[in-house]
Amino acid sequence: MATFLYKLGRLAFRRRHFVALIWVALLTLAGVGAASAPTAGTTSFSIPGTEAQKAFDLLEERFPGTSADGATARVVFKAPSGEKMTDADNKATVEKAVSDLADGTEVASVADPYTGNAVSKDGTIAYASVKYDVSGMELEDTTKDALEDAAQQARDAGLTVEIGGDALQAVPHTGTTEIIGIAVAAVVLVITFGSLVAAGLPLLTALIGVGIGVASITALASALELGSTTSILAMMIGLAVGIDYALFIVSRYRAELAEGREREEAAGRAVGTAGSAVVFAGLTVVIALVGLAVVNIPMLTKMGIAAAGTVAIAVVIALTMVPALLGYAGRRVKPNGAKGRLLGGARKGSDKSEREGAEEPAKQPKDNLGTRWARFVVRRPLAVLLLGVIGLGAAALPAASLELGLPDDGSQPTSTTQRRAYDLLSEGFGPGFNGPLMVVVDAKGSDAPDQVFTDVSDEIKGLDGVMAVTPPAPNKSGDTATITVVPDSKPSSVETEDLVHAIRDAGAGIEADTGAETLVTGSTAMNIDVSEKLNDALLPYLVLVVGLAFLLLIVVFRSILVPLKAALGFLLSVMAALGAVVAVFQWGWLSGLMGVEETGPVMSMMPIFMVGVVFGLAMDYEVFLVTRMREAYVHGETPDQAVVTGFRHGARVVTAAAVIMMAVFAGFIGSSESMVKMIGFGLAIAVFFDAFVVRMAIVPAVLALLGKKAWWLPKWLDRALPNVDVEGEGLRTAGDGKGGPDEDRELVRT
Repeated sequence: MATFLYKLGRLAFRRRHFVALIWVALLTLAGVGAASAPTAGTTSFSIPGTEAQKAFDLLEERFPGTSADGATARVVFKAPSGEKMTDADNKATVEKAVSDLADGTEVASVADPYTGNAVSKDGTIAYASVKYDVSGMELEDTTKDALEDAAQQARDAGLTVEIGGDALQAVPHTGTTEIIGIAVAAVVLVITFGSLVAAGLPLLTALIGVGIGVASITALASALELGSTTSILAMMIGLAVGIDYALFIVSRYRAELAEGREREEAAGRAVGTAGSAVVFAGLTVVIALVGLAVVNIPMLTKMGIAAAGTVAIAVVIALTMVPALLGYAGRRVKPNGAKGRLLGGARKGSDKSEREGAEEPAKQPKDNLGTRWARFVVRRPLAVLLLGVIGLGAAALPAASLELGLPDDGSQPTSTTQRRAYDLLSEGFGPGFNGPLMVVVDAKGSDAPDQVFTDVSDEIKGLDGVMAVTPPAPNKSGDTATITVVPDSKPSSVETEDLVHAIRDAGAGIEADTGAETLVTGSTAMNIDVSEKLNDALLPYLVLVVGLAFLLLIVVFRSILVPLKAALGFLLSVMAALGAVVAVFQWGWLSGLMGVEETGPVMSMMPIFMVGVVFGLAMDYEVFLVTRMREAYVHGETPDQAVVTGFRHGARVVTAAAVIMMAVFAGFIGSSESMVKMIGFGLAIAVFFDAFVVRMAIVPAVLALLGKKAWWLPKWLDRALPNVDVEGEGLRTAGDGKGGPDEDRELVRT
């Protein structure tokens, strides 16, 4: 592989105009496609194999034309202090608002509070339910304006009015902190390279890659039903890995220049060595993201595949466009140890050799911080290992209290009208009113459907945790009915989850007696089913992703214990990161600093998502850092010396890469979408734990303790495995001259 990538790097360097033209053309094509694509509609949130989804499908079949997936709105009215909603003036104001709402072209129905028993017992709060023909993302702006205008007119009349539901659903935004994250990445790159040009290369290539990826997702969003969160996730991961992969190659290029190689040769060798690490690091990320399909939740599968595609683009750009841009940059990218203009280095070449194009090897630098740290770890490996493991274990302790759920209006900021409507409904009708359960009774095979409907309703009324049960509402043919159940606990509570299971258990008994099937659905039941499905899929997903990556790393490192250590270290970091997420988003620690206005259950897809993404990203640093160690070991250094050499060349780059990735992820903490905010924080803290505790401390400590055993591989397995030559051994044996294999042969001929 190293030889192939070496040739690719040199080709891209020589044919830089052609390479740059191709990528600019692809970016333009993707941009045109995104601009001309139709606006994406609602994301289909189907959960195959769950009871809630089965009930939803049955509703669409037995209750045609009810727009089961249409947008809904609850316009909540509260009377001024000392008044009631039944007072004549307040009642007239509400009826006027209901009449105005009913005139909308996309409105399917509006329920009057006074005829639909939607006034609280104390008479201070009422609500009108509005049902639309289309989804929230497909509503016309005029329809949303009409909804807000009706609410405002009621406010002008003296009522407190808030709007809940998904009718006012907006595309999430990430805020200015995303720009701050990119700015931090730029500062880190400048400090790392000491040159604006060298620092700009990773940023430019990453932005081009993300631009192509996100524009492609936008162009395909309508056809593939991709949600807005899909492009945000792809941007988040694409930016982070795109900058890191380019950073790895530019850093190796500068190291090759420092050894006195010509620029084209240095570009080829940088792609042949660091590029090999980039390929395998990218493969682990792609495996982890595509593996999300195992969960069998279409939305999660699409998010994973879209992000994986963006990562693949980042890999290809790093292997082709980075060496092409290095060709354009010329002498503005200095060798390691040589100061650029930014740090007071020499201006234009003043000596003859520079004017003629020869490279001056940089002086051997003094021991850097990475070298000194590695020597410290090698001297005290057991103490460093125990401290790292105990520290991560302590950070992981809150994960034992992990509660899972999906966000609803109750998790929205208190500044939003949706959250205020949620609170008003809880105040007037009880906490369970915001999460009603819909029970669907399929009595098609029963001789007395009406009696079955009554029996189910009576059975539910006798269960603990039930506040209200509406009378059965049968369809036109009379074989299926819906019953709305209002719990006496909030939607995300354990008590509501227990009630859902209790209704299903009762329905199983009724089915055994009558043959009628009882199903529970609604957003609350759907959330519970999603959480359980994700929990059930976590272990198989973990085995699949870690297993495949473990096999891949055996091929890369030609070792059994090094990949095993990498996997165990990842588990430590991801558990510590989950503990931090629980502490902030569930317990409320530092919630004000993170902009978390409402604590509650952790998003149900967070554990499995973090397992996939963090594993892929963690292997980036493992591959880049440890391949340097293996490269030194196979060339004759002792295991301890190889650890120090790996840190001498890789610690600075891995540190910069980790800080950049943390900055990019942390930039998404400012998102208005609670899911994106939580993902951004979780990934940022996970990268911190994995890069600085696991890879920088635990990994060298374990390798120092294992010694030569770390690189042990059974002979039969060594013969069976393909030789991918990540370390670039083929480049060394082909020619050790500073000009490379081709130049060496040319020198012999001359």
